[in-house]
Amino acid sequence: MRKTILKILLLGVIAGLAVFSPVNSYAEENESAPTNAGTSISLTPVSKILQIASSSIYDSSFTVKNGGNNQIRIEVYAAPYSYVYSEEEDLYKLGFSNENNYTQIARWITFQDTSGNYVKTTTFTIEPQGSLEIKYRISTPSNIPNGGQYAVIFAHTLSDAASTSGIRTEASPGMVVYGRSSEGESIISADVTNLKIDRGITENGATRNNFYASAKVKNTGNVDFSATGVLKVEPIFGGGGYETPANVSRLSIIPEAELVISDEWTETPSFGLYKITWTVTAGETTESIERVVFLISPAIAIIAIIFLTIIIVWIIIGVRKRKERRSRLAV
Repeated sequence: MRKTILKILLLGVIAGLAVFSPVNSYAEENESAPTNAGTSISLTPVSKILQIASSSIYDSSFTVKNGGNNQIRIEVYAAPYSYVYSEEEDLYKLGFSNENNYTQIARWITFQDTSGNYVKTTTFTIEPQGSLEIKYRISTPSNIPNGGQYAVIFAHTLSDAASTSGIRTEASPGMVVYGRSSEGESIISADVTNLKIDRGITENGATRNNFYASAKVKNTGNVDFSATGVLKVEPIFGGGGYETPANVSRLSIIPEAELVISDEWTETPSFGLYKITWTVTAGETTESIERVVFLISPAIAIIAIIFLTIIIVWIIIGVRKRKERRSRLAV
């Protein structure tokens, strides 16, 4: 009988270890690969927001800084700013070649070259640790679409030779232009779907057992809007709580794009009972879901299994003893 009890206890411990042992431990992401110290380029401002009207001219400028130790040559040009759906990955990916009704402004942008003429694209040279102010112009046609217009102005470095490390030192910092028509109707409309609250997220082969919330937000209107997600964790009993900071999980979504908004509580404890709320606001639309989740650590779960196994064993022993007594009395 003792051997049987020990076997049952051992099986209970093994079962607990098998069920509750983590599959993967969280591995921090590697630091970024070092870049060529001689090349550093930046563009300011990073975005431009303006109201536009038909048959109008808008002049402005941006600054490109060469923070490296080498002279650089750059090419400036404008490209469409849009998202394209990838069926293979089931998501929208940012692209700079897809033209649609909301990217026509890319064709209206020209740059002042060294001769003072405004052209579609031109090149400049910037000395080490120097900066250059580049003027651009937006000339709208006689009839522009309703809603928003979106483009990116790039300052692309031109490199004819590789660095000593064998890596080309080309870069393309950009400034996003958000144009909103002052004519016609501006429609702010959003679809918020696939709201989820999960425990555990896997990225790059590593699993983090934290509270993770996500949702898909699609812009079904004709102007861009901001989307925000707020993950709120309130303890019913257990550790402390969490709420998404105001500057986290905010996206700017342009027309015809569908993006994923998410947040994660990186300090999720191992034990407690929590009320979790995930609220997503996109434009004038708000959607929310709520969950009650009980957390228990693997160590506590294993101890609970062991105690449960002991209780079951003693119940079995008690039942057998009663049967033995009854059989003896019957004889």
